[in-house]
Amino acid sequence: MKRSLLWITCVSAIFALIIMLVGCLCEQPQQSANPSLNKKPARVAQVVQTGSAVTVKSASDWAEKYPDIYASYMSNADNSMQDDYVKKYPMIATLYEGIAFNKFYSSARGHVYSVKDLNATGRPHPLANCFACKTPNFHAIANEIGPEAYKIPYNDLADKITEPVSCFTCHANEPGNLIITHTYLADALANDLKSLDPAILACGQCHVEYYFDPETRVVTLPYTSLSTMTPDSILKYYNNLMVKGEPFADYVNPRSGVRQIKIQHPEFETYLGEGGIHSNTYKCADCHMSTAVNAKGQNYINHRWMSPLDNAKLLKDNCSACHKDLAADVHKKQDLVKSRTKKIGTDLAELMEELVLAVKSEKHSKEKLDAIRMVFRNAQFYWDFVFVENSNGAHNTKLTHDCLNKSEQLLNEAKSLLKKL
Repeated sequence: MKRSLLWITCVSAIFALIIMLVGCLCEQPQQSANPSLNKKPARVAQVVQTGSAVTVKSASDWAEKYPDIYASYMSNADNSMQDDYVKKYPMIATLYEGIAFNKFYSSARGHVYSVKDLNATGRPHPLANCFACKTPNFHAIANEIGPEAYKIPYNDLADKITEPVSCFTCHANEPGNLIITHTYLADALANDLKSLDPAILACGQCHVEYYFDPETRVVTLPYTSLSTMTPDSILKYYNNLMVKGEPFADYVNPRSGVRQIKIQHPEFETYLGEGGIHSNTYKCADCHMSTAVNAKGQNYINHRWMSPLDNAKLLKDNCSACHKDLAADVHKKQDLVKSRTKKIGTDLAELMEELVLAVKSEKHSKEKLDAIRMVFRNAQFYWDFVFVENSNGAHNTKLTHDCLNKSEQLLNEAKSLLKKL
């Protein structure tokens, strides 16, 4: 009898231990392909409270209390030059045909111009969702009334939009705290949100790849976790997202019929992707902002956003610990990426014209043409992921060249299919 009780007790204990271990395994956070992202951040992001009316305090409202920070923020106006990408990169007239980017596309400048530049662009803005990354005024409305804000006609809100990207964007109305005010970022990352430092998430609110949901018109990110934030997974997401029986497209080329994806500015996804050696070791602000000293010898965070290559003090005091000549290293990487990107883009544009001729000939079946269209769509996706990412390879050289390699491979595949028609 005693042996039976002892045996039952042992079995019960083992069973309980198994249940506990399984439970622990199930609760483990999803691991990222980038090992540095598996470290726990020092602080956890806060997300703005929704459903309550909030009045956005403008940057000028904080000028008296934080004069040095305000002055540095306003100095972003010095970054006023813009490149006309349509003239600089002739291939986009063809590659972006079917969307207004092929006629009106300029490089970004200081964030204080975000609303002005949005209103001045030649690209049409039918709905208020176009304000999403440009002004905290819109997000105060969206956080108050919900998804319906994204369907408001653009012109109905235009007079209420007064503040460019500024303090509220990253801090709400709580200086010193970093708060996620763009809830779609929190929605996309779900439980993984707490694994990233708020100083990365603050910039990631806008510097991301996104699309407008076909039904709600809400800004939506094409992933559901860190592990699905890779270019491969994002492309799979779009190819599996069916709209009226066809894969999702931001636009359709009117001559070739290719259903194309227009990548936005995936700095967040690129920096945190596999191969991003600095991610979660350094935050965006470590390189693009810096500690400054005022006339009284007091430290403050410089809110002029700039390339680290333009910050001589940062290069000398920080970067030089690991990089003998960071500027030279970065320029070498960027020159190669720019050269490859321009070459592949030119080849894609030439291939597009060949595809257009094949379509015009009316000699080929829809099935064969659709097969080529899909390969071309995927090739342009990988090319565009690099072309519109603002670091030209500096944020993540490995991921950048991986994308360019895949674009080249798909480009050659599409050429081969065209020759076989």
